[in-house]
Amino acid sequence: MEKSDDIFSLLYLSEGTVPFSQEDLRALLTQSRENNSKLGITGMLLFKGGNFLQVLEGNKEAVLTLYEKIAQDSRHARITTLFQGFSSHRDFPDWSMGFHDLSAPDTIGIPGFSHFLRTSLTTADFVDAKQAKRLLLLFKEEKLLGSSHCAVQGRK
Repeated sequence: MEKSDDIFSLLYLSEGTVPFSQEDLRALLTQSRENNSKLGITGMLLFKGGNFLQVLEGNKEAVLTLYEKIAQDSRHARITTLFQGFSSHRDFPDWSMGFHDLSAPDTIGIPGFSHFLRTSLTTADFVDAKQAKRLLLLFKEEKLLGSSHCAVQGRK
């Protein structure tokens, strides 16, 4: 059983250097969920227009090692850490990696679509890390999209 002071959280933005098709995203998520589950890492990933917003949470060493691997991945550029530090709890305890593609054409037509989703997921949109974290949590709580369009959870 992990203690609450063992939960390390890291929130970052990155720009994709190559186009990601739906198939590419599915493959990335499948591999990430398998790896994260083995490492005890949970989190949420949002994708839009080639940009990623992701929070990783778990043991500090495991999270930082994974983040370094992501930073070295040639498919990512302009990686910006928005927040890193210890948390009293996991925000995504049951999710090996929640995900939602904000680029999906049907997203804007969903009842309850928020102007918050019009963000381009760049550093210009998230000067304040709290705003980025809030966006991720809204998907977890299914407050931005109806339940039929909620994040693909990848539950553990």
